[in-house]
Amino acid sequence: MARLGSALLKSRRLDQKYLKKTAVPLVTVSGTYREDLKGLHDLPEDDLQHDLVFSRAHYSMTIGAAVEAWGNAIDPKKAWIVDPTNYVAGDGWTSVVLTEKIGKLLARNPILKLLKDFVDKFGRQKLPILASITPPLKKLTREIKGPVLSFHIAAGNIMLDNGQTILQVITDPHVREDYIANGDKDHAFFAVFDEMTKEDYLKKAHKLGKKVDENRLIITGPPIDPRVLAAQENKKAWSPQSRRPLRLCLTTGGIGTNKQEIKTIVEQLIPELMKDKPAIELMVYAGTHSDIKNMVVEIAQKQGVKYQTITPPDPAEFEIGEKLEVDPIKVPAFESPLIIMHHPQIIDANELLIHAGFPWADGFITKPSGDMAYDAVASGAFLLTLKEWGEWEHNIRAKFESFKIAQVADSDHIDGQLNELMKSSSKKKSWITQAMHNAREIEKQDPYFRQGNKNIIKAFKKLKS
Repeated sequence: MARLGSALLKSRRLDQKYLKKTAVPLVTVSGTYREDLKGLHDLPEDDLQHDLVFSRAHYSMTIGAAVEAWGNAIDPKKAWIVDPTNYVAGDGWTSVVLTEKIGKLLARNPILKLLKDFVDKFGRQKLPILASITPPLKKLTREIKGPVLSFHIAAGNIMLDNGQTILQVITDPHVREDYIANGDKDHAFFAVFDEMTKEDYLKKAHKLGKKVDENRLIITGPPIDPRVLAAQENKKAWSPQSRRPLRLCLTTGGIGTNKQEIKTIVEQLIPELMKDKPAIELMVYAGTHSDIKNMVVEIAQKQGVKYQTITPPDPAEFEIGEKLEVDPIKVPAFESPLIIMHHPQIIDANELLIHAGFPWADGFITKPSGDMAYDAVASGAFLLTLKEWGEWEHNIRAKFESFKIAQVADSDHIDGQLNELMKSSSKKKSWITQAMHNAREIEKQDPYFRQGNKNIIKAFKKLKS
């Protein structure tokens, strides 16, 4: 039976205290970041311990909203984040470990994805982990008098059932029934991606016999970290005349999705990376997954390709009062044409992306997820999409394709596809150049896209007043 140590018990008391007093209390369910949590509270931490991760998105979007509220420094008076998964103990810890193991198994075995589709169809509210996070979540939030900003529907519904006022962020242009379960309650409010998402919500609510006040559905745009938004300021659209290689970032998801596609793509791009003057440079973001990092390292060593691993001990260094670099981050320089980023802890892995990935990359090859795709486009990059992981990702892909920023990655022929996309003529820009221009000017097609967190924090403070 896993018990909370003295450091985590102290951390939980501090989290309760800050949540009670903060202007913007934020709740999510993304996994565990227990060691960084200790560091945040100035307690001894172990930077080599592995986090249990369910989702980068539910962490990255939440920290983005917190950064919007914090400004230039971490300040618990302005905003505070909790993830109750960090405080699951006793028999409930088994369900946390099992949930992550199942997620990784599904991510690495496409045929088993049918099981995940079943879960998505019939609702996440029935997953066993929910019973485990409910007691710590209620304990953490019981002294909050005003509304709470929720970035995960499971946490939001638990708090709504507990009678708390919630602004629930619907993070994708897709509405699951879980979002509608408590939609008719007067203390339930929703921040939605765009007008189509709002219409989708109202239609589905009507079919389910839920009377929902449309005034409690607030169009905000997606929650994107201000530091990611700033990344495009120092980024110029690549063109064949740029006199530098095209910079590509190939990424996995929070549970290690698309591993086989990543392997296939890396193997195809190796011959180009071995040239004296390669036309591309490749960054592989392995997230918290050592097996994906080791897979890419093994390919590189086998082929004799120079590579550089980026895995500093504690890149986040999150502490109360710590300054945040919210202005445009300088484009980093690397020594090798192949860069591999990995960290066993989600906060640190996310910071690597923010400080190295988004400012550097011209384009991302990634599944069209609600964090990575938004962030990639917001950083001024083009998008090649890997196999989707759910219906919401089909919607995301379609949206960016309609903006002419994205197209489906031809994983089995990625080298040929890139060659075509890089071509230009005297009469026509390359597809990549035009897509990057379109990303920079996305507000012409979606005025909410780059304003999401500003609008979410504004809506929350209005709700609070």
